[in-house]
Amino acid sequence: MKQLTIVGAGWAGLAAAVAATQAGWHVQLFEAANTAGGRARRLPQSFAGQPLDNGQHILIGAYHDTLALMRTVGLNPDDLLQRLQLDLRYADGQGLSLPDWPAPLNLLAGISTARGWSLKDKTSLIQAAWGWQRAKFECDLTWTVAQLCQVTELSPRVTTQLIEPLCLSALNTPLHEASATVFLRVLRDALLGGAGSSDLLVPRVDLSGLLPDACLKWLSAHGALIHLGKRVSASQVEEFQHNASPVLLACPPWEAARLTANIAPLWAEQCAALTHTSIATVYLHCKDERFAGLSQPMVAMHSGPETPAQFVFDKGVLSGQKGLLAAVASACATERDELTTQVHAQVSEQVGLHQLEVIQTVVEKRATLACTPRLNRPEPFVAAHLWACGDYIRGPYPSTLEGAVRSGQQVVTQLSQVTHG
Repeated sequence: MKQLTIVGAGWAGLAAAVAATQAGWHVQLFEAANTAGGRARRLPQSFAGQPLDNGQHILIGAYHDTLALMRTVGLNPDDLLQRLQLDLRYADGQGLSLPDWPAPLNLLAGISTARGWSLKDKTSLIQAAWGWQRAKFECDLTWTVAQLCQVTELSPRVTTQLIEPLCLSALNTPLHEASATVFLRVLRDALLGGAGSSDLLVPRVDLSGLLPDACLKWLSAHGALIHLGKRVSASQVEEFQHNASPVLLACPPWEAARLTANIAPLWAEQCAALTHTSIATVYLHCKDERFAGLSQPMVAMHSGPETPAQFVFDKGVLSGQKGLLAAVASACATERDELTTQVHAQVSEQVGLHQLEVIQTVVEKRATLACTPRLNRPEPFVAAHLWACGDYIRGPYPSTLEGAVRSGQQVVTQLSQVTHG
């Protein structure tokens, strides 16, 4: 039987392991941490008897491969994910909310009923959306999202209340740095990907329970060898490689750079040169006994230099953790203590909650790749018998869970073709 060693049990490594097992490989999976899942996993800390996560994640309905993988390992996404219509309304009621109608009627209806938007705001978005569709959601490769908004003459309100939060949630990169090409690609999939593609999918369970746990169970049942808490050294990778048994690096780029410095120095340098952006999640407990929950499971936040959070989630509604809120600040460089103070004040003021206690602040400093224009991302092929996958590997999508899953699955397809060849 063909042997495949995978280093890293994040979502890319788990997707690759499942795909390889299905393709007839005998998989040996190593993970340095004691918990699988990478940047989307549960933490040891808990609230109301349930684990906290290392960050609040949102999926979208266009994440077809992730949802299919969940079904492959015996999960029902409908049980584990709360499906919401795209709703970017603020606590004051302003903003865009799409009804459950076929595209593009849902978008037109949402724009026409957007509260707080002038006729000029609404017209600018309709014209921009029509222009993007006529251009097949393509633009100059050098443009940032800010330039795209300027060229398409989007109004400042639409840019601030719609495009900026979408850009930060999808690309985790500020408007003036984010790739317009990748942003339009995500919009295309969400708006034209069929029924439910623009829906937001918010986890009802902890992130390990959303996919990693089931993947490990499925892999074990199908004969894979799993080594959690086992850090692989560069010499071990070289040993695997010299045995002519393929090795797949599914670890973060800085770790992949460490493991390949001697084997493929140019590839390693490319990985090490990548820049990343952070995501912070501030968990807050509303101790007001009269608090019955937010107006909706996810509420948009007016964000700025001193109000860093873009969204706040009601974990009481989503996961039964009554009174727990998760405020998310994407692409934020503020230090942890200052960030916590700012988010606490922001949620208190904008949502109108005054008995808030900080439970925990989780900062993933290198959460995602900075998705800038014409970003030179590493190829999946590293050297003889050595490959890589992950949301940083060359591909059409930003650093999302869907991008990680697709990368893992696609590299196994390439490996199988090379082996059969």
